[in-house]
Amino acid sequence: MEHPVSFLYHPINKLLIALFGESGQRYQELLGLHEAGYWLPDHVVMSMLVVVLVAAVLIPVNRRLSIESPGKLQQIFELLITGLEDLIEDVVGHGFGKRFLPFIMGLAVFIFVGNIFGLFYFAQPPTANPNTTFALSITAFLFYNIVGIRHNGLIKYAAHFMGPVWWLFFLMVPIEIISHLARILSLALRLFGNIFGEHTATGIFFAMFPFVLPWPMMGLGIFGAFLQAFIFIMLTMAYLNGAVGAEEH
Repeated sequence: MEHPVSFLYHPINKLLIALFGESGQRYQELLGLHEAGYWLPDHVVMSMLVVVLVAAVLIPVNRRLSIESPGKLQQIFELLITGLEDLIEDVVGHGFGKRFLPFIMGLAVFIFVGNIFGLFYFAQPPTANPNTTFALSITAFLFYNIVGIRHNGLIKYAAHFMGPVWWLFFLMVPIEIISHLARILSLALRLFGNIFGEHTATGIFFAMFPFVLPWPMMGLGIFGAFLQAFIFIMLTMAYLNGAVGAEEH
């Protein structure tokens, strides 16, 4: 059975073929492409669409920012940003709100908008593809470890992998390394499994009851999209808390 693709998958790839010619066979094998000559997988096309849509909304809003007379959309954004900054302060620690806000906000917006695509039959959510979710989880993993090293120093950060009792380091170090690497798997599979399952279930119910369930399912889908984005950033903030607090371990 042919895997469903988004409405932009074929047009974008045909445009790229017209501009650059067909891609090589080895390239297609590496990216898992099954259509001859295509350049981009569907989840990459949809990820690019997320970036374009977010930019199309935020750039005009940024140009109309006003301190004296903020518009309703600006007030909504300010409320969301302030709330997320306060949440980072509570979870990661005091003084880290502004520092980590761009990264956490970027993750939240990308994941939420990507999840929302699952509500439309002509689109495919990029977060329903494990390549996307693993890319996100690896990014979060690298970020909090780099933050931990920069905040504490390499030696002090590495020392917390030894555990509270130094002479058990031969046991604790492998356990700590495995537990940190497992976070990549946990973040990626949790997001992928939930969004893929929701998108599949929505498609099945929509095909069975096209005139009865669309609106209730869309409401449930919006809640699920928000919930999965929230869980992902909450776990990332918890990992950041452990990274910047490594000297306390």
